[in-house]
Parts: sequence; structure tokens; C-alpha cells
Amino acid sequence: MEVADYMKLPYTRLVQEMNDESGHYFYGRILELDGCQSTSDTLNGLYESLNEAMEGYIEIKMENNLPIPVPETASDYSGKFVVRLPKSLHQRLVIEAEREGVSLNQLALYKLAQ
Repeated sequence: MEVADYMKLPYTRLVQEMNDESGHYFYGRILELDGCQSTSDTLNGLYESLNEAMEGYIEIKMENNLPIPVPETASDYSGKFVVRLPKSLHQRLVIEAEREGVSLNQLALYKLAQ
């Protein structure tokens, strides 16, 4: 694959609006590409600079024959995970779910989505 081929893949872009001691700006990163990040004063500028950072990241990986992660899709996941929790918390959640008239699974999904 060429750099252009990787650039067309649906990588996950995380964008945050920042207000800190540096001022107001936008910060973005490509979740699948560790360390691939950029900032800009505008959203459009961030999109452009993030693409430039991504292109440079991929070029360096290719030049050094290093693996380049590809984006994962939702179909790569089952939608299930197991969580161990204290018995007392399990009890409280079951009671809350019963009060709300929903299953424990529905209550947990609601709380995770907040």
C-alpha cells in the first residue's frame, strides 16, 4: 500500500476544543496512530494539519519498514465485555434497575453512554 491508500482509510480522529494557559485552540489526534497529533486555531486548520501529521507519520513508518496500524471497524468487536464488581455494587445496581423497570444490562448501557 502507498501513503495515499492509508490516507483514504477511515481512521478515528479525536478533536477537542481547548481553553487553557496557551489560549483557545483545537487539539486533534488519530487514535489508531500512536503519537500522531496536531493543534490549530481553527477546525479547518486542525483538519489540514492533522492530515499532514498523518501523512508524515505514515511516510516515516514506511521508510523504516515498520507496521502501520489500520483502522478497526465495529464488526471487529462482539459488543460484550465482562466487568467484575463488588457484590454490594452489584446489589445496588440490580435494585436501581428494578426500580427503573429495566434490565441490569439496559441500566449499565445507559450509565456507560452518559
